[in-house]
Amino acid sequence: MEWPDGRRAALLFVLEEETDPARFSIHRLAHYCLDLAELYATERVVPVVIFLRPGGFPTGLVLGSETRTYLDFHYIACALKQIPARDYLHSSNLVARLNLPNMAYAPQDKLLVYAQAIRGLLQLEPSPDKRLKYVDFIDIYADLDDNERQLYTQLYPQEVTAMTGFAQRFTELGREEGCQEGRDEGLQRGEARILIALLRLRFGDLPAAYRERIESADADTLLRWSERVLTAAGLDEALAD
Repeated sequence: MEWPDGRRAALLFVLEEETDPARFSIHRLAHYCLDLAELYATERVVPVVIFLRPGGFPTGLVLGSETRTYLDFHYIACALKQIPARDYLHSSNLVARLNLPNMAYAPQDKLLVYAQAIRGLLQLEPSPDKRLKYVDFIDIYADLDDNERQLYTQLYPQEVTAMTGFAQRFTELGREEGCQEGRDEGLQRGEARILIALLRLRFGDLPAAYRERIESADADTLLRWSERVLTAAGLDEALAD
């Protein structure tokens, strides 16, 4: 940080992600912060805890006696399930858009939240490799069932088409790079990752047998299968020989 008068100082953020709030230990966090403050010789330490699931957690720790307080420790709590997803549906913050499925929303808004997360990924993340990585993040935490995926395809065809188009462009880029570098094996692995991500987006988690079949297929077969993702009624049709 830098102040108007020219003074500068380091500000240390300590970030902890806690999936289950019941497993959170404020004593452990305080211990970490004190150790880091001593290690870096600073008192400018800001602890932040991101809670993924709903549940109770302590917000502060006070040590002392009846007459005196010796330690008064607090932290910034980011409880995702307490944040209204509707407040961030059109956010320009990529992290907020990716985390929409982790926020609070009504059951009837599930597909809208999912679609806005995908739109945010397409609008705010220019890197094809990161898009492929983050679509998995959205898909896992949204956890759509088969019926919801079919309905999503019907209600949000533009998003599905955009993701498919992105995958095709990413495949073409991978082909160019693979040709330039002469690494056919690397190209095949990249196309397999893309196809697996698209199939998960459309049909949910893939059984191990399907993943193995995709990972062992050649690049031309993977491209042919990728072109069927939008029109296929199921995995068997998408991966037909």
